[in-house]
Amino acid sequence: MSKRQLHLGAILTGVGTDQQEWLHPEIPGNASIDIDWYKQQARAAEAARFDFVFIVDSPYITPDSAPHFLNRLEPLTLLSALAGATDKIGLVATLTTSYTEPFNVARQFASLDHISQGRAGWNVVTTGLEGAAGNFGLEQHIDHGERYRRAREHVQVVQGLWDSYEDDAFPRDKAHKQFLDPAKQHRLDHRGEFFSVTGPLNISRSAQGQPVIFQAGISESGRRLAADIAEGIFAGVDNFEDAREYYADIKRRAAEAGRDPALVLLFPGITPIIADTDEQAQALQRQRDGELDLNKALVQLGRPFSYHDFKQYDLDAPFPELGELGSNGYRGHAERIKRVASEQGLTLRETALRFARPFSGFAGSALTVANEIERWFLEGAVDGFNIHVGAPSEFARFTDEVLPILRERGLFRSEYQASTLRGHLGIDVPHNRHSETHAPLRVAS
Repeated sequence: MSKRQLHLGAILTGVGTDQQEWLHPEIPGNASIDIDWYKQQARAAEAARFDFVFIVDSPYITPDSAPHFLNRLEPLTLLSALAGATDKIGLVATLTTSYTEPFNVARQFASLDHISQGRAGWNVVTTGLEGAAGNFGLEQHIDHGERYRRAREHVQVVQGLWDSYEDDAFPRDKAHKQFLDPAKQHRLDHRGEFFSVTGPLNISRSAQGQPVIFQAGISESGRRLAADIAEGIFAGVDNFEDAREYYADIKRRAAEAGRDPALVLLFPGITPIIADTDEQAQALQRQRDGELDLNKALVQLGRPFSYHDFKQYDLDAPFPELGELGSNGYRGHAERIKRVASEQGLTLRETALRFARPFSGFAGSALTVANEIERWFLEGAVDGFNIHVGAPSEFARFTDEVLPILRERGLFRSEYQASTLRGHLGIDVPHNRHSETHAPLRVAS
């Protein structure tokens, strides 16, 4: 085994976050609300020794949203069920900081961390969908800059609450009738720009100290936040050069923030297409591209622009000038769409189809896909990948054909060496800020 190991997450999305995947004959039409389906996929990922499974989420839909968004389980409820169906694999969920309160979030994730014995992770998002405001009593979506300031404070409060009890706060001494050492319970008494939280939280730290923090920002604000708080980053990139630039930028920012860049791990999401030969995989990719529904692609294109209606434009004219549209939504994604369309001179039709396709840089035989994964890993573009799980047979081709090649090269584990998510990722257990003596950080197990 080489010293540096590849890390892998499995994105579980039920019937799929694109418009077409639910049509696959292997995917039940109700997969997004079928707990048995999720258990099967989580167990398959655990059998393959993945680091974690990941559940995406967002708080707003329209009738045109992709099937998975229209009807799906709440992530923390889902992951609590998966905790009882698995033993080692990490459990990561998306939860917004813009429309939640830190005390509730701290309690929910701490509970999942105890239920799973130290396998929880939180993907911190600020919510790019402007329509979400109406679901939480607001007339307007929170401004982009304000959302990121709020997110930073939100995470600080949550992490402070997770340290409400020192690790030895509960002697549970029945002989002396002492359950709690009150000197080791700590109020937070936070008063900030967005939150006033007294504390303490009514749950202790877990086997991994605190849940792992993930983030996925690609805008300037998102990159700053990711570099400052995240231990794992779900980078949105679609080519090697952009991935390497993003990787170097985040590592540099993390170092400037006084953090160890090696402990800030980047995981782009990919959808491998694996066949017996490269030619067959490329033919399958072309077939899927040809099956794209243009109307649905236009809806999907509109999502990062707060579901802007692109059907009003000439499809074969250049991508329209949108001004600041998207700047208060998924800004990083919206900016990338505008940039790519401009640099490549794409029409609106071409842009919609271009961004409706899953990232297709990993299509080929198992050997070709393994070689490309190794190249990205060794040449400074990633620390691992988030693998989209769709049809079980397609995921099985990755686990049964690609992973053995990576294991043979010493790049990926054959067995778990730890029981917690921090242990899988090689990230230290954080100190409790209230402990009297700060011993060296211990590696998670």
